[in-house]
Amino acid sequence: MKKIGLVGGTGPESTLMYYKELNSKIDNLTGGKAMPDIAIESVNFRRAWDYVSSGNYKKLTEYLSEKVKLLKLSGSEIITLTAGTMHIVSDEVEKETGVSLVSIPKAVCDEAILRNYKKVGLLGTIFTMEQDYMKENLVNAGIEVVVPCKEDRKLVAKRIFEELEVGIVKESTLQEFNAIIDKMRNTYRIEAVILGCTELPLLLKNENCILPCMDSVEIHIEKLIELATMET
Repeated sequence: MKKIGLVGGTGPESTLMYYKELNSKIDNLTGGKAMPDIAIESVNFRRAWDYVSSGNYKKLTEYLSEKVKLLKLSGSEIITLTAGTMHIVSDEVEKETGVSLVSIPKAVCDEAILRNYKKVGLLGTIFTMEQDYMKENLVNAGIEVVVPCKEDRKLVAKRIFEELEVGIVKESTLQEFNAIIDKMRNTYRIEAVILGCTELPLLLKNENCILPCMDSVEIHIEKLIELATMET
């Protein structure tokens, strides 16, 4: 089994999900015979977020590349960023490090194609909703991507940053998000919603969402498991 390397800490809550799920799922997959070797290089979330917020993508690339290089030195063969927003510089990090990262946007796109979706909603940080890195693969595959209106985008981003990133989950926020999803469904006839921030599954899941959820964490983890357990 290949060693998995995670660039974590963006934020800590989603990094915990990755660590727990990779161990439990591979344990179950192997019938209780194996758990994966995992290395985690955790970034300073506040520092990384400041780089994103200020548009200092050069510094963000340097910072994440430093972590990826350390994971490579640790013997990690399957390496990824554990946050959708950090994929804003994933191409640059790959060029800087020579490492092919396991992409969240690509994994989500492949799953949307598998489910035969034609029009999906996207929730995430303000950067994920307003920039193209999470949408590009989907659009190229002929899948229309819809984001909330400006006011709703601000609300979603605020709740992610002030609540979910620090592990706070509120019923009132769930109701707000479902109302936003319902608005997109009624206006644009979306078939499903992509949870494009890796903290969103703390709040939304198929059981409590008014539309099917594409959980980017779950989808990404399944791809990591596939690659880590693949025979060479």
